[in-house]
Amino acid sequence: MKHRLRPQAAVATGFACLTAVGTAALMTPFAAADGHATAPSDALFTAASASCLTGLVTVDTAGHWSFAGKVVILALIQLGGLGFMTLASLAMLLLSGRLGLYARDGAGAEGRGPDYGSVSSVVAATVAFTLLIEAVVAMVLAVRFLVGYGMRPRRAIWEGVFHAVSGFNNAGFALYPDNVAGFAADAWVLLPLAFALIVGGLGFPVLHELLRRPRRFSLTARLTFQGTAVLVPAGALLVGLGEWRGAMAGMAVPEKLLNAFFSGVSPRTAGFNTLDYGSFHPSTLLGTDILMFLGAGSGGTAGGVKLTTAAVLVAAVIAEVRGERAVALRGRTVPAATLRQALAVLSFGVVLVVGCTTAILFLAPGFTTDQIAFETVSAFATVGLSTGITGELPLPAQLLLVALMFAGRVGPLSLATAMALRTGRRRYDYPEERPFIG
Repeated sequence: MKHRLRPQAAVATGFACLTAVGTAALMTPFAAADGHATAPSDALFTAASASCLTGLVTVDTAGHWSFAGKVVILALIQLGGLGFMTLASLAMLLLSGRLGLYARDGAGAEGRGPDYGSVSSVVAATVAFTLLIEAVVAMVLAVRFLVGYGMRPRRAIWEGVFHAVSGFNNAGFALYPDNVAGFAADAWVLLPLAFALIVGGLGFPVLHELLRRPRRFSLTARLTFQGTAVLVPAGALLVGLGEWRGAMAGMAVPEKLLNAFFSGVSPRTAGFNTLDYGSFHPSTLLGTDILMFLGAGSGGTAGGVKLTTAAVLVAAVIAEVRGERAVALRGRTVPAATLRQALAVLSFGVVLVVGCTTAILFLAPGFTTDQIAFETVSAFATVGLSTGITGELPLPAQLLLVALMFAGRVGPLSLATAMALRTGRRRYDYPEERPFIG
């Protein structure tokens, strides 16, 4: 009897293969602006960052890569965003008209939802909606670049498409040395990008549900909408208060408000930045760490532990404080298995971030704890924001960041499951005994 690779392992393998192919392509002389082969470490880091939708870089995207190299990066972002198993499922859908159980398992494991009966429609809607939003945002940006900055049509279209794809897929890659800081005063660029970031970060199952316009949204959708409505203003307030006279000191009030809003959106999902995070106050960096770690919607292009995970755990704490027997959210009881899953995701994320932060501090003692922690959280949450130290880290530290990006994109729980040799259930229970807690 042949053993078929489990869906979770197939997803992890798919992203690893995508990164490997991207690394090989970026190592070729054609991918570099100077015509010389790129170092394997820089090619690997860039490919992993693009396919995992992070945005951290060790070389300047604008200056180091040729047009061909930037096309490779764009392809990695798009393929990573849609998901390896989603593309495989779509191909099977087009060929056969329906998905097999294994492919449906794979799409669910990648993050597109566990409902086997609706996976086919979710996959098709995912691709269609992705291309639609990217096309709309690309058109708005291209017009702005053409009219407002006098770019030639071909360049305006190319830069509009690149940043629209990078934005919707929450990758944070930009074609400028200072990321998008050059547009800090341009709402016609920042607001479309913020729209793409928010929509892409909601998660494909939530977007699919939104398009169907049901009479009652699922608990996942409601938690995602409410979490987004709370954390975006909270992030804007954090940056506004912390950097009003700091990183934003030289800006006019309307520009400060625009950049505070944009900086409230970006940390939860993508690595676009208009401000210098290296100059941020430690308290602002810590608050940004929390926003990055929480992330956005499940099943989407954002990283982090996800809004629903945080909501379930907060509800569990509240239920315990109140002495309630069950955990409830918005009139629904949360199953014990879901609570354990949320706890596993949080624990795995904390262990990874703390462990890698400690290791990198040992490998790179010349940097502060704030800088290293910001870098590791950004990598795990696949955000891509940086205080500017990524390229200065030693190679072992950069490889740890690559591992973190991979773990953050595949998903802590899916990664742990893919690494497990087997799963099973005990046919017996041990006697119950309650240890003291706290």
